[in-house]
Amino acid sequence: MARAEESPLIGQPLNRVDGPLKVTGRATYAYEQWEAGPPLYGFILGATIGRGRITRIDTARAERLPGVRLVMTHHNAPPQGTRDESTFLEFPRAFTALANPEIHFHGEPVALAVATTFEQARAAAGLIDVTYAVGPGRYDFAARLDHARTPKKMKIGLAADTAVGDFDAGFDAADVTIDQHYTTPFCSAQPMEPHACLAVPRGEDLIVHTGIQIVDMARTSIAGTLRMDERRIHVVSPYIGGGFGSKLRVHYETILAAIAARVLDRPVKIALTRQQTFPLVGMRPTSHQRVRLGSGRDGRLVAIAHDVTMSTNPDVEYAEQTGVTTRSLYAAPHRATSHRLTALDLPRGEDVRAPGHAPGLMAVEAAMDELAHELSMDPVELRIRNEPELDPERGVPFSDRHLVDCLREGERRFGWKRRPMKPATLREGRRLIGYGVAAAIRPHPQWATRVRVRLEADGTAVVQSDMTDMGTGTYTTLTQVAADGLGLPPERVRVELGRSEFPVSGGSGASWGAGNSSTAVHRACAALRDELLAAACGDTRSPLYGRDPATAVLADGGVRAGGVSVPLGEIVGLVRPGGEGLAAEGGTRPMAEEPNYAAYSINTYGAHFAEVGVDADTGEIRLRRMLGVFSAGRVLNAKTARSQLLGGMIWGLGMALEEAVAVDVRSGALVNRDLAQYLVPVHADVPEIDAVILEGFDEKANPLGVKGLGELGICGAGAAVGNAVFNATGVRVRDFPITLEKLLPGLPPQE
Repeated sequence: MARAEESPLIGQPLNRVDGPLKVTGRATYAYEQWEAGPPLYGFILGATIGRGRITRIDTARAERLPGVRLVMTHHNAPPQGTRDESTFLEFPRAFTALANPEIHFHGEPVALAVATTFEQARAAAGLIDVTYAVGPGRYDFAARLDHARTPKKMKIGLAADTAVGDFDAGFDAADVTIDQHYTTPFCSAQPMEPHACLAVPRGEDLIVHTGIQIVDMARTSIAGTLRMDERRIHVVSPYIGGGFGSKLRVHYETILAAIAARVLDRPVKIALTRQQTFPLVGMRPTSHQRVRLGSGRDGRLVAIAHDVTMSTNPDVEYAEQTGVTTRSLYAAPHRATSHRLTALDLPRGEDVRAPGHAPGLMAVEAAMDELAHELSMDPVELRIRNEPELDPERGVPFSDRHLVDCLREGERRFGWKRRPMKPATLREGRRLIGYGVAAAIRPHPQWATRVRVRLEADGTAVVQSDMTDMGTGTYTTLTQVAADGLGLPPERVRVELGRSEFPVSGGSGASWGAGNSSTAVHRACAALRDELLAAACGDTRSPLYGRDPATAVLADGGVRAGGVSVPLGEIVGLVRPGGEGLAAEGGTRPMAEEPNYAAYSINTYGAHFAEVGVDADTGEIRLRRMLGVFSAGRVLNAKTARSQLLGGMIWGLGMALEEAVAVDVRSGALVNRDLAQYLVPVHADVPEIDAVILEGFDEKANPLGVKGLGELGICGAGAAVGNAVFNATGVRVRDFPITLEKLLPGLPPQE
């Protein structure tokens, strides 16, 4: 096997191996499963109040409809397990539904109708009569900023507050200061595949077909909720049509389908409508961020503080790591970060792509742009001037940091020097033209993952793990790693994913999926390689007997040494003469158990550049071009990696200009809960966009030198667009997204 950094297949832009299945409709998603025969269909009825309790619920009319098999409410739902708040992550916790008459947010399920057809179930749900006692609700974030408290627990165990040096003294002594407030809205992950589940009872077992990012934790959550033996639950999730964090854990459609299937002893299928997805899947919290920067006249930061207040549901606390963005980004001797939560009676907060870092960089990178403007300094030079030698809060070296390289390469490719220093001075006809830049940082995490690689008697390889593929390319990258590790062509590798019977992984999320699973495959192949070479050179029946295993290699589907090549299948037959094949497992440990994560600051980096045109009369903003330059260690597949980064950059554009969930502060209802009103970028919004990945290899991250980049593309992208709008117009909008009504009043007068 070639050395990890010299592998011929890893990094190549191999086409997706699952592509033909998807374009021909043979890749079956959760809602498309029919192996259990015709299912029953469920439809969820949501609450029409934001806070209170059910005082009466009448299901008689619904139950009389043709085809209706069950109407479930809190009166007849079976007992369920309770949520264990002590678990490190929230994903394996029990997730109860219809457990009591209390209403915690607008849209919360109050009943489930199950019928022979979807239309019958939906009609039955509409006939359920519910009376509520409406309680006082807290829905207005801005009005409740003074009611914030410190989180009980931050995401992944991070500290809520940090302090280095004496921020107040450093800030007071600074020559130039920025003290500004920025707000980001509620955002919703809206994957193309709706959240759906088919639950199939089979004796004492339950087969659960659902789109889920972490199979093992979903299994634990379902078992805890239904009070079942976890071994009796079989989760199946081979294909997922996008997740972006919204499928990290199970939600109401999965739990209610599972409960109904067990009650009726029939397969039950439930899919959320697009409108139901908004309240029932959780949202990125809204945030109010105060960023303070103090620097000398030379632009070197002496003090930096990032204080975040965000919303949370009072019953299910969620504290996004928004201020963590600032802890490793720029050098400054005096530093402070803090997180506070304000309780609102709204849908629970949950992970949306790049939780914490995406909204945090919107504020920090806008503040850096404001400091550059105050200093009359180039924003790229300001960032480079504040490049740290060590992690500024932890005091440890960086494993592999190339942020300055990203900025310099992007500056060159983008033609940054053409940017006007004075805002609102570059025009093309009636359009004001502006350039913006922002830095990106995202930690590279690691979680426990196991993968099994089996060599069959015919010399083909099978890779198995409950790891999932959300469309990010896992099938393809694991094919490349296994083919490289065993000297096979990619077409002789088969990857099987997304079943709870396979070795347990950390799943897809937090940008750890590719690094975890590829490293595990690499280690499993290394174990197979050692066993194969030992047999090839040490078994008297082998044509390579007596040769030095150190000189033998796996290549072209065989073991080769001294000019002689023996097919892998023949060597497998020597080791396992019964024909069952030869298998080995490889894995990774949680980062808390890896010494490198304590000794080094391991992150990915990037630099975003954007050019916008703003209509001088109407304030309409149009992106003209966008470039991202990224450093994420070694790339597994150049094509899928670039695709991930482009998708993140486009999402960042949406965060800057369009994306926001609107809340009716009188009732707690989500006003724009469909894709006609919840705006995201479309093709016409994205003209010229490019992502460039710098060549790299981070030996401290893992043996392959790879780091996660799925969420890196969104980090900082929105801030670059916002900074470009300021450069074009001279108007600084600190309340994202930047919309016409916020921008238009401040536009410079036209001649």
